[in-house]
Amino acid sequence: MGFLFRWLLRLASAAVVLTVLAVLVVYYLGSRSLPDYNKTLVVSGLTGDVEIVRDNSNVPHIMAQSDEDAFYGLGYAHAQDRLWQMTLLRRTVQGRLSEIFGARTVETDKLLRRLDLYPLAVLSVDAQDARTRAALESYSAGVNARIAEINRDSLGRGAPEFFLFNAPLSPWRPADSIAIVKLMALQLSGQMRDEVLRARTSLLLPDADRVADILPDMPGEGVAALPEYASLFPDLPQFAQGQNIGNDMLMPVAPRGLAGASNAWAAAPSRSASGGTLLANDPHLSFTAPSIWYLARLQLSSGGVIGGTIPGVPAIMLGRSEKLGWGITSSYLDDQDLYIEELNPENPEQYRTPDGWSRFRTRKSIIDIKDSAPITVTLRWTENGPVLPGTQFDLNTVTPPGHVATLAWTALSARDTSMSAAIGMMHAGSVTEALKVSEGYVAPSQNLTLIDRDTIALKTVGAMPRRDANHQSLGRLPSPGWRSENRWQGILPYSTNPEFVAPAGGIVGNTNNKIIDRPFPMHMSFDWGDSQRVVRWQGLMQGRQVHTRDSFIEAQLDTVSVTARTLLPLIGADLWYTGEAAPDGTPERQRQRALQLLADWNGEMNEHLPEPLIYAAWLRALQQRLIRDELGPLAEEFDHVEPLFIERVYRDVDGASVWCDILRSAPVETCTQIAQLALDDALVWIGEKFGTNLESLRWGEAHQATHDHTVLGKMPVLRYFVNIRQSTSGGDNTLQRGQTSGQDPDPFQNVHGVGYRGVYDFADPDSSVFVTATGQSGHFLSRHYDDLGQLWRRGEYIPMSLDLDLAQAAAVGITHLVPE
Repeated sequence: MGFLFRWLLRLASAAVVLTVLAVLVVYYLGSRSLPDYNKTLVVSGLTGDVEIVRDNSNVPHIMAQSDEDAFYGLGYAHAQDRLWQMTLLRRTVQGRLSEIFGARTVETDKLLRRLDLYPLAVLSVDAQDARTRAALESYSAGVNARIAEINRDSLGRGAPEFFLFNAPLSPWRPADSIAIVKLMALQLSGQMRDEVLRARTSLLLPDADRVADILPDMPGEGVAALPEYASLFPDLPQFAQGQNIGNDMLMPVAPRGLAGASNAWAAAPSRSASGGTLLANDPHLSFTAPSIWYLARLQLSSGGVIGGTIPGVPAIMLGRSEKLGWGITSSYLDDQDLYIEELNPENPEQYRTPDGWSRFRTRKSIIDIKDSAPITVTLRWTENGPVLPGTQFDLNTVTPPGHVATLAWTALSARDTSMSAAIGMMHAGSVTEALKVSEGYVAPSQNLTLIDRDTIALKTVGAMPRRDANHQSLGRLPSPGWRSENRWQGILPYSTNPEFVAPAGGIVGNTNNKIIDRPFPMHMSFDWGDSQRVVRWQGLMQGRQVHTRDSFIEAQLDTVSVTARTLLPLIGADLWYTGEAAPDGTPERQRQRALQLLADWNGEMNEHLPEPLIYAAWLRALQQRLIRDELGPLAEEFDHVEPLFIERVYRDVDGASVWCDILRSAPVETCTQIAQLALDDALVWIGEKFGTNLESLRWGEAHQATHDHTVLGKMPVLRYFVNIRQSTSGGDNTLQRGQTSGQDPDPFQNVHGVGYRGVYDFADPDSSVFVTATGQSGHFLSRHYDDLGQLWRRGEYIPMSLDLDLAQAAAVGITHLVPE
């Protein structure tokens, strides 16, 4: 027995030693790729010395003797901290993910190959101005200098992920940066999904008023009536069920409701307490670890520029210079149209055009797949755009037999000068100059908010499609591609893009709300991203005669839900103070406690309060109760509460209260009954998931921000090291927006929101502040992987200063790049 015990002890000790050794080896290999910020490095491709001073938040301040050398330094800094992220973005847009991830990403690769974004980026390089081409070349050389250093000095392949997903790391090219901008355009575009959903919904709901209920137009003057989708394609099966396989790993097309969003507002000197202009900006994207944003400062010939960059792109995308500040919000411009193309029954290689049958433009593309045989995809294009498979985005449900779907989209341009516009913005010295250089923006379309020392402005930038006034669906539904009136007629002049310069009220801003209401075809969009936050913003802006940096910060961090304040009195009108006494432990008593809590609540979506969770669960259950019997399985597509729909129902707008009656039951249910049933549903769900003690509930427990690593975040053990989870305030309709997932089992996880916050004060520019949601490093062993995350969660910021002495005072390292 003693012999056996001794051997078991020896084996256990050996296992422990081997485990420790394995951990040490893994740590050693992983830590080899941690960058050394204190060094002097001799590199090729520079014309003069470059100094990269990293302040105590690891924000690089890049000082150089020429603009080209400054961009070289930015490329080197990006590659030091985010090389894996840059590589993943490039592989995504190239359609080459399956080479390292295998079959899990085949559908993603197929889609990106069909869209042809990378070849279009290659062609777009020659469309850039000389200054931008020089910046792209220098930036690429800086990235490649870091790659060469990694290979020469065996620096752990540059990032731990490269050990797990081995693939050759090819040199960076100028086209790679342009391609990443096009990829961002894809991530920010949601009009295609909206068209498909509107078509599917109209097939189920024969009454146009009911379609207008569940897919409401933003308040404002009229939208022309649309034809029934079934009338456009009589052969389409009316109740086709989706077979969507478009949610493949790393799919860059966001689910409906999770495309781009954002806030930005500016105040003129007349509305500023200090007499200087003010600007606040917080763009919203899906959360990842690390964040898509990377803070940086460049010293250019035109002066210092500081703000948020995207790794892989040599530009400050949002931020300020010494003379100009700029912020971006998603414009919701309708820049995508789906077409249904008729195939020639005698020759499926042809499709119908206004002039007869025409051959598809085709090309073979080979996708290499790790651990599997490669596959060949036939890419097909029509005059309207690339052919998309019916297996993605539920296109099969709206495509009749003998037809295929194609996509027209402004980003499908081989002369995309968006990069030149971004580079030009950094050199602009005034609002007037910024408006001029912004004409080069093609995609993604954004609302650009601008300030200089004296002036504020808001301008929609990006190409606006010119549509025929007789377009059958006004661009809101997939339309017959062979009808000439449905086809795009080119691009509208830049001068027609909405513009607001130096308004009399001294305030401009955008929360993705409707900003203009021009009749079709000069309209901007029928579908907008916000009808709620803008109401709260208007109140905060007009509640003060003058504003300060701190009042702008207060507005950025505001968590009061106008939606809750509006809807709760409507849906609970007959529930608040009615009902008989009920003993503890009964559903009736639990309902009364919930109603009492909500009656005393001010609508603040604070992470420490129980009321936001009760409210959110009630609204979610209510919408499902209202739509499930009418829409059936399609109800799953409406996974976020639509406030305008609930309001229409409970105000009985155009007879919308009919949604309250359950079609499959004999009695006629009232909206009060449905509200009560939904509240009971919500309380049961809360009890099962969080407990029955309502007073002890915390919204933040359900509303956790999910900054997950895009690849390692789902791997056992590793996910505990790479994912960043934080209890957060806010919600779907608050200015501090924290968009919920809408998906079981955790429908209120915060998955889409503010990745960057910046507030710029031109009365004292160095008092400006900014922050990102995670940290500067993409290396999970670095202390800078998540060090900004807690500041972000608490609503704190770091200085946004161009003062080099301040950066050097507490620098975490200074890198000197010296030319050969």
